[in-house]
Amino acid sequence: MGRKLEFSEQLRRHIDASPMSRYRICLDLGFSESVLSRFMAQKVGLSMATIDALVNKLDLELVARKGKRKRGS
Repeated sequence: MGRKLEFSEQLRRHIDASPMSRYRICLDLGFSESVLSRFMAQKVGLSMATIDALVNKLDLELVARKGKRKRGS
């Protein structure tokens, strides 16, 4: 069984798979392309507002994994 991808890695993969260019995504959302470039290079994280905007732009949906969750995690 393969490892489960972190949310940020899943988001990066969806951005890469998008038919829109990174430039177009940033232009439409009103933020600097450098923000997205640094995130894609795993150099910085994103604010929740930026994540929300990206998720909406890419028409993604957050789905909880089934299974037990460790206490305190």
